[in-house]
Amino acid sequence: MTLINPRRRGNHTDVVAEGPLATEVDVIGGRRGGVTRKAVAVLRIAYGLTFLWAFLDKLLALGYHTGYDQAGHLDRFGDAAWIHGGSPTFGFLSSAEGPLSGLWHSVAGDGWIDWLFMLGLLGVGVCLTFGVAMWPGAVVGALMYVGMWSVVLPPENNPVLDDHLLGGLTLVVLALLAAGRTWGAGRWWAGTGLVRRWPALS
Repeated sequence: MTLINPRRRGNHTDVVAEGPLATEVDVIGGRRGGVTRKAVAVLRIAYGLTFLWAFLDKLLALGYHTGYDQAGHLDRFGDAAWIHGGSPTFGFLSSAEGPLSGLWHSVAGDGWIDWLFMLGLLGVGVCLTFGVAMWPGAVVGALMYVGMWSVVLPPENNPVLDDHLLGGLTLVVLALLAAGRTWGAGRWWAGTGLVRRWPALS
């Protein structure tokens, strides 16, 4: 159960949600709260569109970067498109390096992992873009980022960190900030019977 606890600071009152699935946080209160919420919403939408674009590119071979052959020639909507039998995971996973390379080589291009990957891209993209089911979207997206991070270890420019881990961390922060409530359908989603019954879907 989420409890709302008003806290007075100076000339304004911040609304702080308490509980494991708090949806309003102190950091976005105060004089700059509106600007902060909008900035966080822009970040959420940008990440969502990134996932959706990756899904469309791999689905249709739009050339960003799916659809290029070994010689660098682009065959847009060609054989590399998932709808035409291309694998969205084979190229990346077959080039895996590091301690988990054997695992990734063994599943590269398998139908089940292609489906999981594509459904993940679509699902996370929808959740983030429209601000619904932020927690499931953030968890799945973070797991995808960590999985992609593990394909090539260690990272090229840092012993541990790279943009995949930072992306995963960002998605979790967006869920913690209830980013779907600004310029998104998060408030409507939180009021549905489904989420009231299973708050983890918020």
